[in-house]
Amino acid sequence: MIRALAVLSVALAGPALAAEPLGPPGAPAGAFPRPDRPVAEIVAPRWSSEAERDKAGEFEQVAKGMGIAAGETVADIGAGSGYYVVRLSPRVGPAGRVLAEDVTPAYLSALETRVKALKNVTVVRGEPHDPRLPPASVDAAILVHMYHEITQPFGLLHNLAAGMRPGGRVGIVDADAIPSRHGTPPALLRCELAAAGYRETGFQPLTDGAYLAVFAAPAPEARPKPEAIRPCRDDATAR
Repeated sequence: MIRALAVLSVALAGPALAAEPLGPPGAPAGAFPRPDRPVAEIVAPRWSSEAERDKAGEFEQVAKGMGIAAGETVADIGAGSGYYVVRLSPRVGPAGRVLAEDVTPAYLSALETRVKALKNVTVVRGEPHDPRLPPASVDAAILVHMYHEITQPFGLLHNLAAGMRPGGRVGIVDADAIPSRHGTPPALLRCELAAAGYRETGFQPLTDGAYLAVFAAPAPEARPKPEAIRPCRDDATAR
């Protein structure tokens, strides 16, 4: 029922209002190999009620696991309905900034309406392979229950790294399931992030059955060239 209502609300939201990219285009999608695994469809901007997620302590677990602090710039990649955005805003405070990035016009429109009163939030229109963030501007980025929906993960990871400050960290929340069941096996995730030059720095299960994996983004000079990246294959996904 919740998913049906979410889909309906997106359909009624209309086109995006004014969201624009914040950074120049990165490497094109065609420069990267395609992932050797299925890619899930984008179904809805949310998959559970916010009250249920709060009861499970989802945001607090992720924010603590990511070490998100006041004054930081945090990008929510694939922000969807804005669940994390509105909770990140008070956490980073007036000296911090939240970039609510998405690629779906209806989601962007709904986001702009929801965050209108939040002075430290900017809605960003990205591309499926490129979040279009300002270069070297982001302290932390989160990708919540959407990694399995990325059609060109190597391109997105490569271009996301360009937007990260030195020491920037990327947190990925997903279910331990194959992509067709809207999840990513941790072994496959680690392989794909490593192929894009990322280094794992933390991993923890969450109370809702998902996991948080944290990675250090590669410095610009350490990013593998697109043609050097090799796709990963996971036994669970192959089955």
